[in-house]
Amino acid sequence: MSGMGAKQTGNAGYGVDKNKEDKKDKKAFSDAPRPGQKPRSGKGRQGRQNIRNPEDKRARQQSQNTGKKPCPVASKCGGCKWIGKSYEEQLAMKATQFRRLMEPFGKPESIIGMEQPLHYRNKVHAVFGEDKWHNTISGTYEEKSHKIVPLDSCLIENAKADEIIVSIRGLLKSFKIRPYNEDTDFGLLRHVLVRVGYATGQIMVVLVLASPILPSRNNFVKALLKLHPEITTIVVNVNNRSTSMVLGDKEQVIYGKGYIEDVLCGRTFRISPKSFYQVNPVQTEKLYGKAMEYAQLTGQETVLDAYCGTGTIGLIASDRAAQVIGVELNPDAVRDAVTNARRNQVSNIQFYTNDAGQFLLEMATQEVKLDVLFLDPPRSGSSEEFLRAALTMKPERIVYISCNPETLVRDLRILRKGGYQVQKSVGVDMFPFTDNLESVCLLSRGHAGH
Repeated sequence: MSGMGAKQTGNAGYGVDKNKEDKKDKKAFSDAPRPGQKPRSGKGRQGRQNIRNPEDKRARQQSQNTGKKPCPVASKCGGCKWIGKSYEEQLAMKATQFRRLMEPFGKPESIIGMEQPLHYRNKVHAVFGEDKWHNTISGTYEEKSHKIVPLDSCLIENAKADEIIVSIRGLLKSFKIRPYNEDTDFGLLRHVLVRVGYATGQIMVVLVLASPILPSRNNFVKALLKLHPEITTIVVNVNNRSTSMVLGDKEQVIYGKGYIEDVLCGRTFRISPKSFYQVNPVQTEKLYGKAMEYAQLTGQETVLDAYCGTGTIGLIASDRAAQVIGVELNPDAVRDAVTNARRNQVSNIQFYTNDAGQFLLEMATQEVKLDVLFLDPPRSGSSEEFLRAALTMKPERIVYISCNPETLVRDLRILRKGGYQVQKSVGVDMFPFTDNLESVCLLSRGHAGH
C-alpha cells in the first residue's frame, strides 16, 4: 500500500515501516509482581508449591471452604485480592459484573474460566533488596509503596520460576553480589525476571543490574545452571536510571540465545526479555479461539490486526484469511512480529510501524477494502480517533478483544453510534484471584444479534 511509509520488505514480503515511536505498555498490570509466602532461608526452596502437591490442595481447600486467605502476605502485596474467595465465587462475580456492563448491548455468553486456576503466570518478576539486618531479600513491592514484601513462592506464579528466583538469592552472598539500594544508589542486582514457555518448557532468566559488570559472570552462570539445568538462556539487562521501570535499554546475552520460544494456537512465537506475551497461555488459547470463531473467516478476507504487538492474533488468523495486515506503534514489537512470521513461514501477512488510527485513515484514503478488523488495545481502551477511522473504513465485522470491560463499554457506545451492533460477547478469566477480566466482542453493521 503506497503512501503508508517506506517499508522494508523481508524474504516473504513482510512490510516494516521505520517511523513513529514506542506506544504505552500494553498491559501495565501484567508486569506487576505477585503475592506469595514468607521466605525460607537457604539456597534452594523447600516445599515448592505445585497444583498437584498436597500443600496447594490444602491451600485451595482452605480458601474454598473457609474463605480465609491461604497466602500470609496477600493483604500487603495486593496482587491477588480475591485469594480468599473460592474460584466458583470469583467466576460468578466476574460474570455478574460483565453481564451488567454489557446489558445495553445484549446478553453475553457464559464466562470461560480455568480448570486449574493456580500457578498460571508464566512471567514472574522479583525485586531484590536488604532487610534491616542487611540480609538479602527478594519479593514484591507492597501495594502503593516501594517497601519490599519478602516472598518465596506464590499461588498464581509459575512454581519453577519462583524456585529459580530463590536459588539466585541464595547464590548472591558467595559471589559477593549486593542487591541494589534505591536510597543510597549502592549495590548491583535490582530485579530478576523469569519467563517460561508453557508449551516448550524453555526458560529465560533476566538479571537486571545497576551496572553492566556481573562479578565472576561465568562461574555464576555455571552455579545457577548446576542448580537449574532446565534454564535455556540468561540475559543481563542494565538499568542504571532512577525509574520505576523494571527493564533498562541495554542487554547482554550471557548464556543461550537470548530468547525463548512458545507455541500458541499452533504458531511458534519468539519471546525476548521485553516482548509482550500473554502471561496465561492456557486461557489465551481460549481467548483467541473465541476471537477466530467470532471473525467467521472463510479464506477470502482482508484482515487488519490493530495494536498487533508481536503479531500473535494476525499470525493465528493468517491461515484463515487471504491477506493480513498488522499495525503497531512499538518498533521493537514489530521486529518480533516479522521474526515470528518468518519463523512460522507465513507469507500473506505484512506489519507496519505506525499509529493504528492514522494507518486506518490512510487505508481509507487509498480505498482499501477491509473485511475484518481485530483490535486488542491497552487497558485505556482505543482512542476516539481510531474508532472514527474504523467507522470510516466500514469493515464488515469488528472483533474487539478487551482487557478492561469499562473502557470496552465506552468504545462500544461510539461504534454503536456509527452503525455497528454487538452480535456476541464473552468474558474470559485470564487472571484468577484478581478482579481483572478479558473479553471478546463481535460487532457488525445492522441489527443486534442478541
